[in-house]
This record gives sequence, C-alpha cells and structure tokens, in this order.
Amino acid sequence: QVSLEESGGGLVQPGASLKLSCKVSDNTGNKHAMGWFRQPPGKNGELVATISLSGLTTFYADSAKGRFTVSRDKSENTVFLQMNSLKPEDTALYFCAARGTNPGLSDRSDYYDYWGQGTQVTVSS
Repeated sequence: QVSLEESGGGLVQPGASLKLSCKVSDNTGNKHAMGWFRQPPGKNGELVATISLSGLTTFYADSAKGRFTVSRDKSENTVFLQMNSLKPEDTALYFCAARGTNPGLSDRSDYYDYWGQGTQVTVSS
C-alpha cells in the first residue's frame, strides 16, 4: 500500500518562497518516480514538475521553469518542490503523485497511480 502526504503550503505574498514536501510511505519498500501537479481554483489540474526514480531526470512545466525546483531525498522517501518568486497565478491546490513501477518521469496525470490529498498554496498581497 502506498500513501502520500503533502505539507508546506500556506499563504504568502508575491515574490515569496515556499517549499512543499511529499512524504511517500510504501510498505513494500519500493521507490517511485514522482510528480507535482496543481489545480488552480475553477481550472483543470496541470503538471508542475516531475522527477524520475533515480532523481537524475526532471521535467518542468513552462510556468515553473526557472522558479521551481523538484528534488528528492531517497533515504527519507520524500520529494520536495522549492518554489521561488511566487506569483498570484501560482495559487492552487498542489498535489504530489507517484508512479507505480515505471521509473521514468511523465507529464501525464493518468500515468500516476497514487495521489496525496493536496496542500493549498495561496499567493496574495
């Protein structure tokens, strides 16, 4: 059984930074390729960033490039999303997601088998 728990969201002003964490619990001991997605209010969900199982390969949505960094601590089975220079349009419910056995990254939400409950990020002055 796999469970994911996000943390680190909050209310910040434009230009501020936040670091989201996603703790992965897998009682089989497996590790997973991971992704961060977000759903802005009233809009469809979208990819933010994804990282391969090895951590060596990452992919970012255009909106995240240059401002966000995805990383992982394999020993702690935790994935992070460092978000800098936040903008009001970054306001959304942020979810982490884990792939099953495929170690590669993907920008498709339907390729992810496990999802967290989400953490709210609000950027407002």
